[in-house]
Amino acid sequence: MISSAVYVYDRRTDKFFRIRSGFRKDEEPIMKYILASASPRRKELLSQAGFAFETVPSQVNEIIRKKSPHAIVKDLSFQKAWDVYQKLTPVGKTVIGADTIVVYRGEILGKPAGEEEALDMLSLLAGRTHQVYTGVTLVFSHGGAPVIRSFYEKTDVTFYPIDRADLLAYADSKDPLDKAGAYGIQGPFAIHVKKIHGDYNNVVGLPIARLYQELKTFPD
Repeated sequence: MISSAVYVYDRRTDKFFRIRSGFRKDEEPIMKYILASASPRRKELLSQAGFAFETVPSQVNEIIRKKSPHAIVKDLSFQKAWDVYQKLTPVGKTVIGADTIVVYRGEILGKPAGEEEALDMLSLLAGRTHQVYTGVTLVFSHGGAPVIRSFYEKTDVTFYPIDRADLLAYADSKDPLDKAGAYGIQGPFAIHVKKIHGDYNNVVGLPIARLYQELKTFPD
């Protein structure tokens, strides 16, 4: 499902450039995927894996309609992907929607509203193990009808005990404010992660290997 041509992702222009001989360096590739998210981390994971994609962030007003964490993330990812699919009805392209939540003892921790809430979340997670769920929905038009597939991944994450001074410094850095659970495992907070069990990229925001395996079963 991933194009066999060789592309290089340019962060400055946010475009892919085809570098196979016989083509102009600035030739635009055929975009086979649409990412229904503005997340820079999901964009980076897709680009690192060599996907040719465009970004169309969903504008849907997300509503939690399920109860269990895995059902919640699958449903929220569906809401995002379906919103973009209905607006564009793309032919020959797969819409990818994703949603990530952090769960500790049944409590869902989304993105903090501010530094104080970020500090509360981090204090709750320090020295303990929590779960990160990411749901992904793929929508593809086949034979004039949408094909929809949703899945999720769960990763256990354990933090070291964290001094309050370190918690305050990280909360003040603004880095937690756009992240579920108020932390980014791939950023400066990585020094506080003791261990994980499961897919690391799932914690970043997109289980890229599972995504690839699912896409391989989609019709060309």
